[in-house]
Amino acid sequence: MNLQKKKIFSFFNYESRNFSRAALVLVVSTILAKILALIRDRILAGLYGASRNLDIYYTAFRIPDFLTNILILGAISAALIPVFADLWQKDKKKAWQLCNNLLCIFLFILLILVIFAFIFAPQIIKIIAPGFNEHDLNLTVGLTRIMFLSPIFLVVSSVFSSVLQYFSRFLVYSLAPVLYNLGIIIGAVFFTKLWGLYGLAVGVVLGALMHLLIQIPTAYLCGWRPQFIFNLKDKATRTVIKLTIPRTIGFSAQQINLIVITAIASTFPSGSIAIFNLANNLQAIPVSLFGISFATAVFPDLSRHVSLRNKEKFISSLKSSFSQILFLVFPISLLFFVFRAQIVRLILGSGVFGWVDTRLTAAVLGIFSFSIFAQSLVPLFSRAFHSLKDTKTPMIISILTVIFNIILLFLFSWLFQFDWFGNFFIDFLKLKGINNVSVLSIPLAFLVSSVFNLILLEFALEKKIPNKWPQEIAKSFWRIFLVSIFCSLIGYFALNLFGLILNTRTFLGLFIQTALAGFVAILFYLGIAYFLNFPEFKEIKKGIFIN
Repeated sequence: MNLQKKKIFSFFNYESRNFSRAALVLVVSTILAKILALIRDRILAGLYGASRNLDIYYTAFRIPDFLTNILILGAISAALIPVFADLWQKDKKKAWQLCNNLLCIFLFILLILVIFAFIFAPQIIKIIAPGFNEHDLNLTVGLTRIMFLSPIFLVVSSVFSSVLQYFSRFLVYSLAPVLYNLGIIIGAVFFTKLWGLYGLAVGVVLGALMHLLIQIPTAYLCGWRPQFIFNLKDKATRTVIKLTIPRTIGFSAQQINLIVITAIASTFPSGSIAIFNLANNLQAIPVSLFGISFATAVFPDLSRHVSLRNKEKFISSLKSSFSQILFLVFPISLLFFVFRAQIVRLILGSGVFGWVDTRLTAAVLGIFSFSIFAQSLVPLFSRAFHSLKDTKTPMIISILTVIFNIILLFLFSWLFQFDWFGNFFIDFLKLKGINNVSVLSIPLAFLVSSVFNLILLEFALEKKIPNKWPQEIAKSFWRIFLVSIFCSLIGYFALNLFGLILNTRTFLGLFIQTALAGFVAILFYLGIAYFLNFPEFKEIKKGIFIN
């Protein structure tokens, strides 16, 4: 084997040997994926601004995204790994047969759903976008039908993702989202010149295809071989499906929640759907970087501990992951609020994205920021239940959370009709001169329901695994929270100080102001963590410097 082939082999077969290293690989690659996502959003904002065109693009995502999430997130990613882990300890051949069987079954189900949704797309879009006129509806239907190809590629890719996670091949697994965003960027930069908005839809399909292709070689190196199996009577397959149903219902509820949000936002001023999605994408960065990455990295370990009936190690992994996630996201979430205007101006402030768009997006991001810590911890607790092969509890909690969120969304939308309620947020978020701020009802409902979701999950897990771990993580919570408050205050004063000596009307001046203020705040935070011997700081440092 020559040197070039060895390098290719090493790349596709790279194994993350411990939890911290796996989390680090996921965080680094997620940073790359999010950088591309930010470039993607900047391009979209520059091309269309917070306009009806961008509303159409995001609305067209809803149904394909619904199909993708209820199968991939609802089934394969969580239900396959614990069952695969059990089978692998007993019979490796049957473990691979399970993968192929599920691949064929879910692909068959998805094709039926896609055909149905393709035919009835006009009727579906009318329901989820009641505020659109006939032209907008027709354009949305066209984009949606093109995007229906993406779930087909992603459902196949998700099987390989589960295999790669189990065998700790997190490097290639984590690069798939990078290529997905790259495909959308290609669509925005090149395809839109040929086909307008339809070019964005083609870019989504290209990204999904690349998401699949990057993972096939590594799955093959792990031992997977293609085989057509369609056996609904297989015991392991039935176990996965049994675990799948509650989780699918739970994720369906979350997707319905997004559809309701889109429907309500379509009746708000033009651009409200775009503002919500752009701000949501920004606040999702720390959630993906730390919440989802750490939960994904620890999930195989939790599943192994359950398979080996090692309760002590299960609790230890859970507590360690909780503290490390919180240590990273708490200061960042508060700094997101402090730096909200600078973040939006730097990332989205280009082209036709105007000053009103910037202020409203910054306000939505500011409210979202207070929910980041809860959103980041929810995936960890959910995966703890899944490793215990309990998908019913998080399903029930997810449904309750969605119902609560929808009620709050209607409530806050109604309250924003009253001046006393709207003026409070206009003053708090510095939105004077903007009369209609009804879009703020979306992140406000999201904030309350996210905290509600986290509290219910923690209480339910405490009942399932009675131990002293809730008291221990509560101590970590308050210790990190207090230091994060000081960190955000330092960031606020540093931001204003550098604002006095820099020309923040230019991109360079604004970037230097934000970077320096953020550096000072984070340095202060890490300094306190070092001197107070925070165990989370030691664990993360160990994961970075020890292979």
